[in-house]
Amino acid sequence: MDLTLEVNGMSCEHCEKTVKESLEKLEGVHGVEVHLSSGKVDVMYDEAYVSKGMMKEAIEAQGYEAVG
Repeated sequence: MDLTLEVNGMSCEHCEKTVKESLEKLEGVHGVEVHLSSGKVDVMYDEAYVSKGMMKEAIEAQGYEAVG
């Protein structure tokens, strides 16, 4: 499955890395592309292991707001 989330609060490369790493730690996530300029994050994942809600929680635990 592919999912695009809008993430508010990212402003630098450190933010981009933090969001990417928080998602990559989740079982079932196969790929993450963070687009800092647009504030969008593309996630490739297996829905048998991870849900959209789990991904949003992982992002929000790092201090960012996940929308979508």
